[in-house]
Amino acid sequence: MTDAEARAWLSLLRAHLGLPGLRALIGTYGTAEAALGTGRRGWKALGLSGSEQQALDSIDAARIDADMAWLTGGPQRHLLPITDARYPQRLREIGSAPPLLFCIGDVGLLEAPQLAIVGARSATAQGIENARAFAEALSHRGLVITSGLALGIDGAAHRGALAAGGGTIALCGTGLDRVYPSQHRDLAHAIGGHGLLVSEFLPGTPPKADHFPRRNRLISGLALGVLVVEAARESGSLITARLAGEQGREVFAIPGSIHNPLARGCHQLIRQGAKLVETVDDIFEELAPAIASLLARPAPTAPAPVQDSLPGFGADAGLTVVSDLESPPIQGLNPDDIESAHDLRMLLQTLDDAPTAVDHLIERLGWSAERIGAALLQGELSGCLVTDAVGRVMRVTSATAP
Repeated sequence: MTDAEARAWLSLLRAHLGLPGLRALIGTYGTAEAALGTGRRGWKALGLSGSEQQALDSIDAARIDADMAWLTGGPQRHLLPITDARYPQRLREIGSAPPLLFCIGDVGLLEAPQLAIVGARSATAQGIENARAFAEALSHRGLVITSGLALGIDGAAHRGALAAGGGTIALCGTGLDRVYPSQHRDLAHAIGGHGLLVSEFLPGTPPKADHFPRRNRLISGLALGVLVVEAARESGSLITARLAGEQGREVFAIPGSIHNPLARGCHQLIRQGAKLVETVDDIFEELAPAIASLLARPAPTAPAPVQDSLPGFGADAGLTVVSDLESPPIQGLNPDDIESAHDLRMLLQTLDDAPTAVDHLIERLGWSAERIGAALLQGELSGCLVTDAVGRVMRVTSATAP
């Protein structure tokens, strides 16, 4: 994206247009720069109100300069408009998708298979441990953990993913030049360095009460499913779960003691149809078809604007695949990805029929936790590997490495 186009997107956002007006502008003119340059005659023709036209005509250039200074002021800072190929497809599909995302970190995580883990800020010690342990175990199996950077369950989930060397995404209710809550300053910096921080809010935006329920639709919208660890009957976590259901995502809940008020929200979700979760297998079994479909989807090419068929904004970018035509396929595995097929073969050769801890596999192969997690995910989806109740891995007897 050029500086001129970035400035144009920031100007549109600073004008605080409604989503219909913004869709009309980008759908008609293709780019933010062209939409901004059309002037009052073009804006009026699209039905923008007088106040909206005035807002577009009186953008404070100094504020845009400050936004651009933030964007260029540190490594791995990104501006992702909804027309960008890197904008996550799952988020595009929700009705209230934000037109622009501010990001710090690895934007490639946005298209990875994600599970959202949410829960009470004033969580119990057991709830904190459950969130951390589930995040760590699911990270080892290749899922990115998404949450909201809040105290309690959210923070524990992020820390569990980081401890596993996996990916984690934090959706923030402020501009990314601020950290809220302040107790999570170090955690936010760790996520920015090893995961991804995301916000729909402009730099300088302070925490406001209505920002956090609004942010929750993005947590559920990015993920394949939402796991609620602890929640009272009236809580933001239940809002996230409700939004997940409306968006067609899976909803999971961990049960607790009938004497624990923070278990009541989870019990309510289970009564309403959420899947009761005791182990990571309960989640993985439910999500396996969606994960397999997502992994089979070709990766987007280098970032480029897309402007054809997405209603009001443009279509998906071109896609590319690589194939491994010479290597024999592992049974049940789509051989389109040469690197993942090679890694799975190596992993199978390393394993025997005895259960093996993931940490031992990392030591034996000298791989990163992320690489191990991807290979384990492929192995489980193809039926080559199974994991026992404590997360140890073993080869299925009938599976052999080619």
